[in-house]
Amino acid sequence: MHALQTTSLRVADNHLFILDQQALPQEKRWLSADTVAELVGHVHALRVRGAPLIGLSASLLLALLAERGANRDQLAQALETLRAARPTAVNLMNNLDRMKQVLAQQTFVPALTAEALRLIDEDKQLCDSIAQAGSALVTAGSRLLTHCNTGGLATAGVGTALGVIALAHQQGKVASVWVDETRPLLQGGRLTAWELGELGVPYQLITDSMAASLMAKGQVDAVWVGADRIAANGDVANKIGTYSLAVLAKFHDVPFYVAAPQTTLDPLCPDGDAIPIEQRAAAEVTGVAGSFGTVQWAPEHAQVYNPAFDVTPAALISGWVLDSGVVTPAEVANGAFQPK
Repeated sequence: MHALQTTSLRVADNHLFILDQQALPQEKRWLSADTVAELVGHVHALRVRGAPLIGLSASLLLALLAERGANRDQLAQALETLRAARPTAVNLMNNLDRMKQVLAQQTFVPALTAEALRLIDEDKQLCDSIAQAGSALVTAGSRLLTHCNTGGLATAGVGTALGVIALAHQQGKVASVWVDETRPLLQGGRLTAWELGELGVPYQLITDSMAASLMAKGQVDAVWVGADRIAANGDVANKIGTYSLAVLAKFHDVPFYVAAPQTTLDPLCPDGDAIPIEQRAAAEVTGVAGSFGTVQWAPEHAQVYNPAFDVTPAALISGWVLDSGVVTPAEVANGAFQPK
């Protein structure tokens, strides 16, 4: 495979590397993701993260393994191991389904490479289309609030919700952005704040519990978030804390938008109750670890409930901004996301 690089993925000399998103923003460190075990470990530790990016990294690794001589059975086993790495994000499943179809071809080695590269190019185009569709919804002088990280770090392109915000800023329509720190691993505080700074977008970092007071004071004009899975009825799984933002937005009459590529749709998943929610390690809540070391603030044996995601009901969402355009609540109610 020829050399390739996105914000967070790199292929060089037929080896896959990922940008360690646990080290950002203090350090820009590239790590080997050259085996299934390495990549799965990075996914579990959120060194590689973002629903689109996880799917793309898995697809690239399969193609590289094929080029190095792995046989069809070995690749099929690798594919299923990668599929199980992140149960909530459906982009991973959708991308690997396409790679699985290609694996059945007689000349599967070049076909897998071509498909992986096609997925990368498609994701870049999807991000651009989402940004175009979403920026049209942003009004001049907007103060926007976003949760988790949905920029170029999480995709092959400009991002989803953050791509919308970046383009709207270029168009002169964004006054400022409120950035939720996003528990438990602070992807907003570490990654979104860094990306907005790099883009020159004015922002202020807030704790997750501050959004209500801002909305009550009329300081938020719209909320923009991404998605890890969109069910057939429009329910959305996203980083934990998204649901509470949607409830707050509904109460304060603030538009709440979800920006995601079509690869995030799961028409075979009937509703949010059917979306598996990953439970993560207690250490992510009882303390913090980073380039500075490890700090423990909770009692040593504190019991912890730590879901990585929550589900926002469709009734709380003002619009789903896909690469195909904006889907309204009325269209979702009429079956826009149902199996065709």
